[in-house]
Amino acid sequence: MKALIVSLFLLGSAPPAATPALAPEALSAPPVSDDSPTAWACTVDTLREGKECVFESEATPGTPSSEQDAANRKLLKDISRALCTETVSNAREGVSDTTLVSMCEKRYLAAADRCGLGGNVSIVDSKGRFAATARACYRSLSTVLQEAQLMATVAAPCCECAARRGCPGTGDRCYADVSQQQTSPATLACLSERCEDVCSVVLPSTSTAPTARERAGSSRSGSASL
Repeated sequence: MKALIVSLFLLGSAPPAATPALAPEALSAPPVSDDSPTAWACTVDTLREGKECVFESEATPGTPSSEQDAANRKLLKDISRALCTETVSNAREGVSDTTLVSMCEKRYLAAADRCGLGGNVSIVDSKGRFAATARACYRSLSTVLQEAQLMATVAAPCCECAARRGCPGTGDRCYADVSQQQTSPATLACLSERCEDVCSVVLPSTSTAPTARERAGSSRSGSASL
């Protein structure tokens, strides 16, 4: 035991091994920068996932070009269906919705048509990062996808029921009105009566929207008082 303690003491008191000296040329070597996109760079992936991001691209505007303008818009339009389909499918847990995908794509294409950037710079650089001058474009596209996600989550089940049950204001109008809580009184009454189970999230509280039974009772009592 004493021998073990002495051995440990000697090891602890031994001078540390000398650090190898750097070669002189290593000290004068130029710094190496890593220009690859960081996890926070604004890319198509962050657009798809709705993540906060930073415009890291350092691409500088050049001479305006109609070809570059068209290429910028085409690049974004080519991925419109994939982005809209994925957004709606994820929000609805894999359930497809051709009406909502078509609606999303129509709005996305309209937004992308304003993303040519005047042909001054490529909207996405060689590393997949959005150009700094594409901020407004990126926000517009992101808003379209976020609205589609909201419609898919809140409005889709309700509007599908409304279409099946013959309520007024169906189709594209229903998705927009329901998600923005701008549904007409006639449509609200129909949804409350025929689709209450799937529209409860978007319907006014029972204190402000009478049910079909309450409306019928009110009508009977009114007739009896005449």
